[in-house]
Amino acid sequence: MSNQDHPGIYIPVPLFFIAFFFFSYLLQTAAPFDISFLHSQGALIVGWIFVAAGVAHVIPAWVQFIRSCNSVVTIKPARTLQTNGVYAFSRNPMYIGFYFLYLGFALLYGNLWTFIVMPVLALIINLYVIKREERYLRRKFGREYKSYKKSVRRWL
Repeated sequence: MSNQDHPGIYIPVPLFFIAFFFFSYLLQTAAPFDISFLHSQGALIVGWIFVAAGVAHVIPAWVQFIRSCNSVVTIKPARTLQTNGVYAFSRNPMYIGFYFLYLGFALLYGNLWTFIVMPVLALIINLYVIKREERYLRRKFGREYKSYKKSVRRWL
């Protein structure tokens, strides 16, 4: 694996979020679990705020990848290390955006199961995706990545 010029993440990251969202929907269908707040106007408002925050994180990160001729496809090599723009504030703005979108849609659809399964999703993203990406970036960019990692937080 260490000779590959990519992180070795063969499942597109958004598919994890989508799969967990649909899994929670199936759980809700099989074993309904409701809280009245999830069906309130407040939940809708907060849900849309999370969706907007998700889009506000994902789009700029995606655009930056395109402008720098990098690919968001995790089985392709990184050409450059992303360190400016939204990446100056977080090493994972796209994943933060995916979490915001996930939470927003959980509130919009009023599904408590989506929140219940989220820790498992977070564990998979951390162990399968982020750890592999960090190992790859450390191997590919060396000191530059080490310096970046010291100065920019993983999340917010």
